[in-house]
Amino acid sequence: MSTDALSVIDWTPTTYGRAAAGGSVDEHLIDVYQYAARAGSLAPNALGTVARDLGLPPRTVFGAVAELVELRLLRADAGPGGVLVPVAPQTAAALLVAPAERAMYRRRDLADRLQERIAALAGPGGQAAHGGAVDVFEGVAEIRGLLKLAADVCRRELVVLRPGHEDEELLDELFESCAGALDCGVESRFVLPHRCRADFAARARVKRLLDYGAQIRTVSLVPQAAAVFDRELAIILSLPTDGGRPTARRVRDADVVGFLVDMVDQLWEGAATFASDEPGYANEVADDLQRAIARLMAQGYTDEVVARRLGMSVRTCRRHIAALLRNLGSVSRFQAGVKAAQHFTIQDAQGASAG
Repeated sequence: MSTDALSVIDWTPTTYGRAAAGGSVDEHLIDVYQYAARAGSLAPNALGTVARDLGLPPRTVFGAVAELVELRLLRADAGPGGVLVPVAPQTAAALLVAPAERAMYRRRDLADRLQERIAALAGPGGQAAHGGAVDVFEGVAEIRGLLKLAADVCRRELVVLRPGHEDEELLDELFESCAGALDCGVESRFVLPHRCRADFAARARVKRLLDYGAQIRTVSLVPQAAAVFDRELAIILSLPTDGGRPTARRVRDADVVGFLVDMVDQLWEGAATFASDEPGYANEVADDLQRAIARLMAQGYTDEVVARRLGMSVRTCRRHIAALLRNLGSVSRFQAGVKAAQHFTIQDAQGASAG
């Protein structure tokens, strides 16, 4: 990054200075940032003009520019003029917070490992007392940092359960933090819902995972969002549907982690392999999806509940239900559900006999 602009305003960067640590935002910072956003850039040798336009003392504008640079909301352009250009708030937050998050989680992980060693020295009682502990994390930033740290130290195997969810962007943002393990060539398995096969955006995300070498299979219903690292650490996610804060539970207990891995292995055995060149649903996938819809319809669930359980939109779910009604010649949803459940049960029995 060019430092010409910074030298003109006589400012030296401090990674965690007053701007980074402060809790309140000066109105002058907002005025100067909005001015820069409107203008597209600020020339350091023309800050006097900015001061006149805003009706502020030059010293105030110089101080605001320095803090905006420190907050990563302004950056020095690499061009010959060395002007300062505005940065999107989301990008600035990521640039400023990421190093602090990484340092925080490394310290936390070190503390956990020290506790484990001390508990081991204390004997079986001490080991069991710590091993049964579950740490709870709240908020996107904390969970993202937790997953990233776990992925960075993962060396043998990564297993991910990725259900369908109303807030797809939130789920993708969290699991994107596991990319470090894929970058290192760690063997990775992802269990996803069938619906990701028919959604264009979801297929694009899955294709990227395949390009990284991940193995992917799909099932009708993924019961829980979770990731398991090296069969030693599990992170179980709880994602709200009412706009609340997501939570994560970090578990190191060998029995709980082993149970989760066994559950994933069972899902994996019965899941359908995802092929990037496969258009939409294959026959076995379509049948499995219809079985799941039929079971939920037979229990009297509404379209909204069926869609939520299977991680698809209500509109898509109703399209599948309409197809079932037509194929089975049913009058009511409940009748279709019962007929479909009986139909698939007979099919399964015939298939088992033939095998």
